[in-house]
Amino acid sequence: MIDPLWLLLVGMIVVLGGILILRLHAFLALTLGALIVASLTAPVALEKFANEKGMTDQETSALVESSVGERVAQGFGRTCTKIGILIAMASIIAKFLLESGAAERIVRSLIRWLGQERAPQAFLSSGFLLGMPVFFDTVFYLMMPLGKAMGIRAGGDYGLFIMAIVAGATMTHSLVPPTPGPLFVAGELSVSIGLMIAGGIVVGFFTVGAGYLYARWANRRWPIPVRDAADVSTADLQSMTRKDETALPPFWLSMLPIVLPVLLIAGGTLFNSWATARHSTAVAPWLQWTARLIDNVGNPNIALTISAAIALSTYAWWCRGRKKNVTTLLQNALSNGGVIILITSAGGAFGSVLQQTGIGYRIQELAASHQIAVLPLAFCVTAVVRTAQGSATVAMITAVGILSGLASSGQLGFHPLYLALAIGCGSKPIPWMNDSGFWVICKMSGMTEGETLRTCSAMMTLMGAVGLLVIMILAQLFPLI
Repeated sequence: MIDPLWLLLVGMIVVLGGILILRLHAFLALTLGALIVASLTAPVALEKFANEKGMTDQETSALVESSVGERVAQGFGRTCTKIGILIAMASIIAKFLLESGAAERIVRSLIRWLGQERAPQAFLSSGFLLGMPVFFDTVFYLMMPLGKAMGIRAGGDYGLFIMAIVAGATMTHSLVPPTPGPLFVAGELSVSIGLMIAGGIVVGFFTVGAGYLYARWANRRWPIPVRDAADVSTADLQSMTRKDETALPPFWLSMLPIVLPVLLIAGGTLFNSWATARHSTAVAPWLQWTARLIDNVGNPNIALTISAAIALSTYAWWCRGRKKNVTTLLQNALSNGGVIILITSAGGAFGSVLQQTGIGYRIQELAASHQIAVLPLAFCVTAVVRTAQGSATVAMITAVGILSGLASSGQLGFHPLYLALAIGCGSKPIPWMNDSGFWVICKMSGMTEGETLRTCSAMMTLMGAVGLLVIMILAQLFPLI
C-alpha cells in the first residue's frame, strides 16, 4: 500500500504539471489527476476509508469493486449535485447585473452618498458587495473604468482606487458563497451555506480593513498615475463622468439580487433552528406551513433562482429596446457558468479520490499534537497550491480534498467553519504571473508588472495572513461546539 502522502505528491505533480507545463485546461488536468490517483489507490486503503466513513459491508464491497472511472465519476456527480444549479444561477445574476446597469448604479450611488473624498471606501464597499454573487474578474471589469474616471476627477490617488477595488472584491470571492470556491468548500466540510456567509463576512471585514490600510500606505510610497490602456480611451473616460444616470435601475432594485439570497438563506437557517427547538405538538398548523415555505425559499438553489429571475426581469424592463438579446445573454452566462461547473466538479472528483487514499487521516496524524495547528496547516496547503498554479478556486478545491477528513473526524476542537475560512484565506497568497487575475489587474489598470506585484499582490498576501490570525483567535474564543 502506497503512503497517502506519496499519492498526494503524484496527484499534485499531475495537476500542477498539466496546468503549468502542458498548458492543459484545469478541467482536464484535474480529471487526469483524479484518474491517476484513483488507479494507484490500493483496495486496502479503500476498505479503511469505508470503515472510517461508517459504510455498511455492502457499501464497502461496492466501493472496493468499483472501477477507477466509476469512482471518479461518482465524485464528479456528487460535487455537481451540490453546486451545479447554484453556479448556473450565480452566472445569470452576474451577467444581468452588468447588462442592466444595476451594478453600475450600486457603485455610483455609494460614491455619491459617501462623497468623492471617500471614493476609496465606496470602491471598497462596492467590491465587497458585488464580489458575493459576481466573480472577481467580472467585478474588476465593471469597476475599473469608474476607477480610472475617478482618478481623472481626483487628480491623484489612482493606485489607491485600484487597490480598494481589489481589496473589496478578492476576499468575498474566497470567503462568501455563492462564488464557487467557498461554496464548494462549505459543502465538502458540511458547513451550512448561511453560516459560511456569516463567517465569511465577519472575517472579510477584518481582512478588507487590513488591505485598505496597506493600500493607503502603498499609495503614498508608490503613487501610480492614470495611463492610457487598450480597454478605455481618454475620451471614453471623460464621457463616463458625464453619463446620464436616469437610464440606470433604482438602487433598491439593483441591490435586490445581491441582498435577497443572503436574507433568504440566512433567514431560513435561523427560522429552522428556532422551529426545530420547539416540540412538534406545540407548533400551530399555520406555523408548520410557514416553516415549509421558508425551508423551500431558503434553500440556496431556490434563493439563487429567485434572484436570477429578478436580475433578468430588471434587464428586460429597463432595457426594453434590447430584449431580443436576452436569449443570447443567457446562453453566454450559462456557457461561462458551465465551464466553472466542469472545473469545480472535476476538482471534487480529484478531492474525492484523494480522500479515499486516507490522506485526511494521515495529515491528521501529523497535526494531532496541536489542534489549532490544523488552521495554519490548511492555510499553508492552500497557499502552496495557489502560488504554484495561480487559481484561487482550484487551490481551495484541491486543499479541501486533502483536509476534509479532518472535519469528519470530530477531533478538530472547533467548528469546521473555521477550517473552511482558513482554506479561503489561504487562497490569497501569492498572486503573480501565473494567475489570470494578476494580468487582468495589471493590463486593465495600466500598471507595470512590478507595480502590480508590490501593490495588489503584496496586499492580497497580507490580507490572507491577517484573515488566518483572525480565524485562529475566533476559533479559540468561540469554538461553536
